Amino acid sequence: MDGITDSTMKKRELEQGIYTDLKDELTYGGYLALDEILNAQHPLSEPVHHDEMLFIVQHQTAELWFKLILHELEAAMAFIRNDELEPCFKILARVKQVQYQLFNQWAVLETLTPSEYLQFRPFLGHASGFQSFQFRKLEFLLGIKNRDYVKLFEHDPAAKKALLHALENPSLYEEFLLYLHRKGHSLPADVIDRDWSKPHEESDAVVAVFKIIYENTEDHWDAYDMAEKLVDVEENFLLWRFRHMKTVERIIGFKPGTGGSSGVAFLKKAVEIRLFPELIDVRTVIGE
Repeated sequence: MDGITDSTMKKRELEQGIYTDLKDELTYGGYLALDEILNAQHPLSEPVHHDEMLFIVQHQTAELWFKLILHELEAAMAFIRNDELEPCFKILARVKQVQYQLFNQWAVLETLTPSEYLQFRPFLGHASGFQSFQFRKLEFLLGIKNRDYVKLFEHDPAAKKALLHALENPSLYEEFLLYLHRKGHSLPADVIDRDWSKPHEESDAVVAVFKIIYENTEDHWDAYDMAEKLVDVEENFLLWRFRHMKTVERIIGFKPGTGGSSGVAFLKKAVEIRLFPELIDVRTVIGE
């Protein structure tokens, strides 16, 4: 172009208004505690294997996303207890987008080959993702209740206390069912007044309530919209579990897990666990 050199096109001057004297100021790195985050990767292999950094960052990133999901789900549950469904719609839409990130990042770990992983796997000892406190809590909030999981955290009183609280109180789905009952939908006592530490059992009475909601959406729009948002959460959660299982299968085959599980066989069982069963079952009876 006439009058414009290549160097001019490729150069962007620092604008005069940009702050450069950041002494005693809150900075980007300080606000985000980047010194702590970016220095929290400590490979254990000796000599250090190049791909262990990928393995660490992958799991640390997942834990940050889990933290955000827990933050959002607990907020949604508080709104439901206060009989406010509308704020939950944006919250669960955000959770859905986070779940996409968690699903897609398996593709990064899948660049780790079996031979590369074996170079540092022995250094992990019995450390395993199964020991993730945040994921165990997420399962409890989604209704996958199992008191035996708490045993993994006997060494961590704070984590154990938080897990017991999530275990012994209604899950996200159960809070929604309690809301429906408060709004006049007829639900039996064994659904709304029970031991919350036990998994929710499928109920024809709950299916009947959702049939009314799905066949009369104009009269029950908020409940209908909430139900569909929960279906999104379940579908994406199960897709994440399936991708997890396939990634593990791809990298270690059918070896046992570092935490002592059977590995892929154990993960396959988890894929079959239903979170909100009546929200799927109602689709069979709508219109009958």
